[in-house]
Order: sequence, then structure tokens, then C-alpha cells
Amino acid sequence: MAGSPNDVRLLEDLHIAAESIVAELHKRIVEQDAVIADLLASFLAGGHCLLIGVPGLAKTMLVQSLAQCLDLEFNRVQFTPDLMPADITGSEILFEDKATGNREFRFVKGPIFSNIVLADEINRTPPKTQSALLQAMQEREVTSSGRTWPLPAPFWVLATQNPIEQEGTYPLPEAQQDRFMFSIEIDYPGAEAEAEIVKTTTVPQTTDLGPVLDGGMLGRFRDLILRVPVADSVVEYAVRLSRATRPADASCPDSIRKLVTWGAGPRASQFLVLAAKAYAALEGRPTPDAADIRRAAYPVLRHRLVRSFHAEVEGVSANDLIGRLLDAIR
Repeated sequence: MAGSPNDVRLLEDLHIAAESIVAELHKRIVEQDAVIADLLASFLAGGHCLLIGVPGLAKTMLVQSLAQCLDLEFNRVQFTPDLMPADITGSEILFEDKATGNREFRFVKGPIFSNIVLADEINRTPPKTQSALLQAMQEREVTSSGRTWPLPAPFWVLATQNPIEQEGTYPLPEAQQDRFMFSIEIDYPGAEAEAEIVKTTTVPQTTDLGPVLDGGMLGRFRDLILRVPVADSVVEYAVRLSRATRPADASCPDSIRKLVTWGAGPRASQFLVLAAKAYAALEGRPTPDAADIRRAAYPVLRHRLVRSFHAEVEGVSANDLIGRLLDAIR
């Protein structure tokens, strides 16, 4: 990439576009710069996201606003205990031609046929319905009655979970969580930011967000991320971090070993490198470094570490574990 003038110009365009998107989002979203950067990095790298946060933190507004800036189709699905797979993917419906009396089954596409799909409270619906969504995420297609329907490109799923209310929920199994590139935590805003939110949302809303990019540029930017070169030392660091989370691996630090029953798999190493590429490109840098890997460690690893009984008893969170890991692996 370094020797390609076209890619250098495209990298500059991506950096400028990222700044324009952030500026446009700030017309409606207060603060949340780190969350916005993580969302953009995930989207450009082609990965899906888990959004973790209590109700009322504008998760839906943030995703919908980002879809408007990217000029992409957006659908929100409220996951409930009675939601069926066909409610997401679509189903065969019997149609009758009133002129001829002929009847035929036609596939009516569900809300998953969109560029950006927000699966609101994904842990509120049973595993059967969760699996239908996650299968589509992995294969980027839906099969019904023996026929396969490709999903739109780009296709991006963001699933929200409420961390404080677990009664009557169906937690995602670890293998299904692993399909999400990032787990992004959204916290309460600061006092000044909250005051600004109140001021801007208790008056008539006149702010409209305009598209910053078109589909053609989005495709070129996503292709660019894959071409960003990465030094062998950076790749090796990502692999060392992932392997150090596995208690059976010799490289796992003693401070981590007793606190984890299951560590991150090879997909974590892949996502660490992809995220580092995206972070670097968003900031206009031609190649990532170890700092980008460390920055990606939290959203990539926090939903891939299965804490042990000792960690539960000692109150050690996934974020605490990642912090210890980064201190031990340099």
C-alpha cells in the first residue's frame, strides 16, 4: 500500500470522511467519541458489534444517526420472547392473483434485509431466534424453501444487551458471542454532557443529518482496510495477547491463569489486527502499531474471556482481566 499513490490518497480521503462523520454525529450525539470510533472501526473492518449499556443511553439514536451519515438502510428489531426466526429473516406467504385465481408462495423478506440491523435486547429472545440472526451474520444470506437469498452489502449487525436486568433472558452462548467482532460498553455521560443532552432534547428538534458518504466510497474504504500493511511484530503481539488468555497455554501469566476458565480463540487474533488496521486508517496513519492492538484489546477480548469462580468471588471483571493482561504482555 505504501507504494500505491491511489491508496495513499484514499487513506487521506478516509481520514477526512471519518472526521466529517464525527462532526455530523455531534449535531445529535453528545460526547461518545470513543464509542463512535469503535463503531466506525468495526464497520470498516467488516465485523459485527455487541452494544452493552443500560436503557436511555441513546444506543438506538446513535446507530440510526450513523446509518444516516453513511446513507445506508437501517432497520431496528425489538427482540422479545415471542419473536420467531421468520419474523427476522422473512417467510413464504401465499399470494393469489385475483384476475386468474392462481395461487403461489412468495418469499417476503424480513427486516434483516437491510444494510444496518439493530437487534435490540438480543438476549430477550430464545436461542432458536438468536441462531437465525447469527447464522445470517456469518453466512450473509438467508435460505427459505430451498432457495438462498443474499443479504445486502454492506451488511452490519449491532446487538444491544442490558447489563443490569437478566431475569427472563437467554444469554448468548460463548460460541455465538465469538461471532461479534467488538463488545462496546456505553457508560453514563459526564455531568456537563448530561446537562447538554437535556438542553438539546427538551426543545423542538430541527437538526437533520445529511449523508457524508455514498455506497461506492464505503466499498472502497472497506477494501482499503484489508490492504493496510501490518508489521510482523504487530501481528505477533496480537497473537501473544490472545494466547496469553488461555489458561492451558504456557504463556498465560500466573495472575491471569486462575481467573480464566476459557480464553480467546484465533478469531480474536484476527479481529485484533483488523481493528488495529481500522484505527490507524481512520486517523490517517498508513500502518498500525502495538498501541492500536492494545486499544483494540478491550472491545475484542471482553466478551471472549470466560471468568473462573475465583474471578467471580474476587469481583474481577473482564475489563480488569484485560488490564492485567496488558500489564503482563508488552
